[in-house]
Amino acid sequence: MTAPSAAFLTIGDEILTGRTRDANMPLLAAKLVDKGMPLREARVVPDVAAEIIGAVNGLRSRHTHVFTSGGIGPTHDDITADAVAAAFGVPIDVREDARAILATNYPNPETDLNPARLRMARVPEGATLIDTPVSKAPGFSLGNVHVMAGVPAVFAAMVEGLLPRLVGGPPLLSASLRADVPEGLLAEPLARVAAAHPGVGIGCYPFNFGGRFGANLVARSTDPAALAAAERALADMLRGLEAGAG
Repeated sequence: MTAPSAAFLTIGDEILTGRTRDANMPLLAAKLVDKGMPLREARVVPDVAAEIIGAVNGLRSRHTHVFTSGGIGPTHDDITADAVAAAFGVPIDVREDARAILATNYPNPETDLNPARLRMARVPEGATLIDTPVSKAPGFSLGNVHVMAGVPAVFAAMVEGLLPRLVGGPPLLSASLRADVPEGLLAEPLARVAAAHPGVGIGCYPFNFGGRFGANLVARSTDPAALAAAERALADMLRGLEAGAG
């Protein structure tokens, strides 16, 4: 069975112009590691319908799940719901269950739910709502695409409600080792270890603390035995390098 994979699509001009820094992708990525559904791709697109439609269709064809963030509010540039409906070729309109949830956010819903606010109750046909206890404006899942808010607190609450209903795989485990050796001296022996442990992903992340160069080595795998073997090999490699340096 192929392990599930995920993609993340951030939607919004504010991200591309640097006005807003995306906090949602790192949060989702960490949650998906625990779920056994690793994030394999992330994209950012502007508030342009054709760009959103193209990205949604491209990502949903390559990944088990696609998570989107942004563009489901009440303003004219919140076009994500319409674009996702267009990507799937289904109609979209105000749905009564979404409207009822949204109404609980206002003291006088009959007057407070103006046309702008009702935009947040527009849901593509066939979609399942994602609960939003923070804002009461629901997100939705359509096929393998999960549409959520851009505001980090709201996004985080949606993720907590959504992930338990998705089927993941074995969690991705990791082991970290610190190498007080410059990256240039690590490269060749590290490549040999990586080649000897093809079932384990091994990354090298250099640092410079007070003029001292080194790297953090991180091994990742869903197989505990394979991970332990790679960790031992990395430790042996570091001992050999330290002995040579001494």
